Amino acid sequence: MQALQGLHHITAVASDPQTNVDFYRNVLGQRLVKTTVNFDDPYTYHLYYGDAVGSPGTVMTFFPWLGMPQGSRGTGETEAVAYSVAPGSLGFWEKRLAGLDFPTEPLAERFGAGGIGFDDPDGMRIELIEDDRSLNFRHWEEGPISEAMALRGFHGVTLWLHEVEPTAELLTEQMGYEFIAEEPSPAGRRYRYKGASGDIGLYIDIVHRPQARQGRFGSGSVHHIAFRTVDDAEQAEYRTKLLAAHYPVTTVQDRQYFRSVYFRSPGGVLFEIATEAPGFAYDEPVAELGNSLKLPSWLEPQRASIEDRLPDFERRPLQTLGANL
Repeated sequence: MQALQGLHHITAVASDPQTNVDFYRNVLGQRLVKTTVNFDDPYTYHLYYGDAVGSPGTVMTFFPWLGMPQGSRGTGETEAVAYSVAPGSLGFWEKRLAGLDFPTEPLAERFGAGGIGFDDPDGMRIELIEDDRSLNFRHWEEGPISEAMALRGFHGVTLWLHEVEPTAELLTEQMGYEFIAEEPSPAGRRYRYKGASGDIGLYIDIVHRPQARQGRFGSGSVHHIAFRTVDDAEQAEYRTKLLAAHYPVTTVQDRQYFRSVYFRSPGGVLFEIATEAPGFAYDEPVAELGNSLKLPSWLEPQRASIEDRLPDFERRPLQTLGANL
């Protein structure tokens, strides 16, 4: 059975769709590749951002629950989401983000790489990590950021956990990840695990925080992290393997643009295994991705009531938020 390649997408919680779109599209330069709804809560948007086509390993998604109280970072959750950027681009991002009132701070060198950290409008921690590898992502040419400076897909995520070993065993024994290094960090000892692709979305870092307080879920919290499989057959193999190891894995859920199974990791973080197919061009041309509200067939009869209850938001001109910095 092929080892998991890396991250497929990451899903988090926001408190307002307009603020969320302004930040991820206009500030970070990510394309809004799909505008749909939470299939389990269809009066809430599900917004997907990524590269030009929503390649697996680039996609950050949000449930913007209006007025959701802000969460707090702590143990038992995904503490930070990291994107890869080209070496030499951190100065550009420091200037751009500071000019738009998102101050950054330098990160302690991490496994030989430099980076910066900052919070999104809901307080979710984002990191930009220099990465000199050749990565397979599709630059959004119409976006506000040049290809040389653009976010190049996920670098990885950081989990803050009370215990390292149970989740490490899940990653290495059940999911095919490879332990590659450990080192001290300001928050606690950091352990790194690598997916099999050698490409985007490659790393899972666990920071050991045995005495730290538990995180509180809210806006700015990561809801779950999803790993990618090539097809349904591979996903089914992983589901069988995880069930045999006594993980309570869900049945396959049709998410329109991929199919998913979910289970809770030993440290408390919700994991998903998602298929790469069929992708975001399933129900609209690549040139029109994200421009209109897309619903699965089983929700189409409710379209009028869903559209009536969803809050409006605009896709503001990209230069409105200082996109030419």
